[in-house]
Amino acid sequence: MKKILILSTALGLLMGTAARADDITFAVAAPLTGPLATIGDQFKQGAQAAADAINARGGVMGRQVKLQLEDDQCDPKQAVSVANRIAAAGIGFVDGHACSGSSIPASAVYAENGTLMMTPASSNPALTDDAAAKGWTNIMRLYTRDDAQGAFIGPWIAKEYAGKNVAVLHDKTAYGQGIANAVRATMNANGLKEVMAEGINAGEKDYNALVTKLKDAKVDVVYFGGYHPEAGLILRQAAEQGFKFQLIMPDSIASPEFWQVAGPAGEGTLFVFPADPQAKPEAKEAVEKIKAAGFKPEGFTLFSYAVIQAFAQGIERAGSDDPSAVAKALKDGKPVETVVGSVVFDEKGDLKNASYDINRWSKGTYAPIGK
Repeated sequence: MKKILILSTALGLLMGTAARADDITFAVAAPLTGPLATIGDQFKQGAQAAADAINARGGVMGRQVKLQLEDDQCDPKQAVSVANRIAAAGIGFVDGHACSGSSIPASAVYAENGTLMMTPASSNPALTDDAAAKGWTNIMRLYTRDDAQGAFIGPWIAKEYAGKNVAVLHDKTAYGQGIANAVRATMNANGLKEVMAEGINAGEKDYNALVTKLKDAKVDVVYFGGYHPEAGLILRQAAEQGFKFQLIMPDSIASPEFWQVAGPAGEGTLFVFPADPQAKPEAKEAVEKIKAAGFKPEGFTLFSYAVIQAFAQGIERAGSDDPSAVAKALKDGKPVETVVGSVVFDEKGDLKNASYDINRWSKGTYAPIGK
């Protein structure tokens, strides 16, 4: 009897192990700690909500979705370490990374190991352009590109602020400098030349010298390619000097932490973000569930959710969890249905037909303005 019990227990453990082995794991690579941890939290919340919804409907080809969270802190070296860890674990799919400066070096690791990486946030064109040039077919982006965002907001700035003194700043990162250069190029092409253009050092606490320089140049408008910690500090220190300018940002400040840093000095700040996915009918159920769990699905939350949906649909479309087959299936020209809408990927793995809103911060919240 004792032997039978032992055999039964062993069999149960083996069956449990087999069941777990049949799960499919997606990695989520994001800045879960550090100054950009709010973006990482958006990634995590969106991915988990998507996994829960997929699992509740029976999973992917009968397999439950599991997530493995990896913290890259938006640091290039850490991102490469994370990528190597994911590859070593045999995980074939990555929802990430967030910062272009992390995604670009990590993509080489994924390409070498046949991992399918799909970022819901990194916008530097070099990510997919370089991958395509090298023949890497497994680097994709479920988000917009800097050049597309630049083509949208640069002409608008040139028209809206014709005759004004405009400065273009960036934080010297792949993301910040990339988007600032894209905006600057299209703004210039539409007839408005900046009076000042330079990079700042991210992570500093004192930008008073920069503020004085902007003040001396009589700057009316600042376009800043960077993140909320630096943007908020620059605005606060400008306010302390009694200097007010119109700040325009890319998508990086779609986070309550911007207002926490900037406070009332952030009033009126404008930023570009893809047309609000929270307002889409496809997102209604997901938004309600995420809010019910106590999280506001702003910023990149729904884009991370959509990446998990794309992986699931790609596996089902390919009839396989082979990352290369899934990438090929996702780029077959057929729409992928997600919470951010029906999306189609081009041959490079980029989204087609991006659309944007210009948003304004006011009293701690933001909303789209008329264009």
